[in-house]
Amino acid sequence: MGRTGQPWVIVLAAGEGKRLGSLTRGKGVRPVPKQFCAFCNEKSLLELTIERASRLAPVERIVPIVAEQHWPLWRIQLARIPPENIVAQPVNRDTAPGILLPLMRVLGRDPSARVVILASDHYVEDEEVLGGALATVAGGDEGGEEDAVTLLGFTPDSPDTELGWIIPRRVAGRRVHPVAAFVEKPAPHWAQILMEHGALWNSFLFAGAGQSILRLYEGVLPQLLGSFQFALGTRGGEWLPWRVEALYDDLPSRNFSREILQRAVRHLRVLPVPPCGWTDLGTPERVFEFLAHRETGGEPRLSGPALWRKHVEVPQALEELSATS
Repeated sequence: MGRTGQPWVIVLAAGEGKRLGSLTRGKGVRPVPKQFCAFCNEKSLLELTIERASRLAPVERIVPIVAEQHWPLWRIQLARIPPENIVAQPVNRDTAPGILLPLMRVLGRDPSARVVILASDHYVEDEEVLGGALATVAGGDEGGEEDAVTLLGFTPDSPDTELGWIIPRRVAGRRVHPVAAFVEKPAPHWAQILMEHGALWNSFLFAGAGQSILRLYEGVLPQLLGSFQFALGTRGGEWLPWRVEALYDDLPSRNFSREILQRAVRHLRVLPVPPCGWTDLGTPERVFEFLAHRETGGEPRLSGPALWRKHVEVPQALEELSATS
C-alpha cells in the first residue's frame, strides 16, 4: 500500500564541474559546473531537474543542496525555490555529506518524511517514463519493504564502461527486486556480460523513508552521522551558518555510492526503468556522444568541441557574475 502525503525531493546541485572544466570555463578562471549549463535546451540541467522535482512535490518540499561559491548562478536558477529550502555547503566533501546535510534539514521539519534524491546533471529524453518510475518510488508504491531504500536502475542500451551497474536478484512477479551487488566501471567484456544477464545502469536516483536513509549512515558511517548530529543537533532543521562551516572544516570526504550503498546492499531494492533516453553527462566523451546523437542520430559531422559550441549554452563566468551582482 502506498504512503499518504507528499514526498520531499532533495536535488544534488553542489558539484564543482571539474571533469568538464575544460569545456565550461570559457573566459573565466573557474569552470561553470554543468548543472548550470543548457544542453540542446533553453533551460539548464538544474532548471530541468527542478521541473522534474515539481512533478513529485510542491516547491515548498524541494530542497536543493548547492555550493556557496556558486551563488551567482543558483540564486538565478533557483528563484522559484523558497530561500529557506536552499542548503549551501561551504566546501565539497563528496556525496555522503552532500546528501546527509539536506536530509537532516528535511527530517528536522518532517521526521516521517519520504524522500526522493535527484541528481542535477542528468538529461532525459522521455520524461514521462522517468516521471512514472519516480512517482512509483516517491509514493512507496513499488511493493518493497517498508524500510528499504529503492534505487532506479535503467535498462542499458550499450555495455557502458563508465557507469556503475546494479545486479538485481530478480523475483518473479515483483516490480522491485533486491540488490545483489554493485559493479563500478567494469571492463568492456564484463560490461557486455552484465548487459546480457539483465544488470541495470546505476542512476544514483533513489527514494525511501528519510529515517531509512539515515539508518544507512548509522549502520555504515556512524562517525560521520555523529559529527553532523553533534554540530547541528540530532533533529537537524535550521542552523546558523557558522555551525555548518565549523562542521565542514574538519569533515573528511566520503562517497555515498562507494562507502554506503555498496556496504548496505541488504537494505536496498531496485526498480528497473524501461529505456527513456537517460544520460549521465559526467565526462567530455559522454557529452560529445550525446550531442552527436542529438545532432545527426549518431553520425557526427562536427567535432566534439564544435558540437559543444553549437548546442550548449554556458552562463557567464562566475567571476563576471560576481562582479555584476
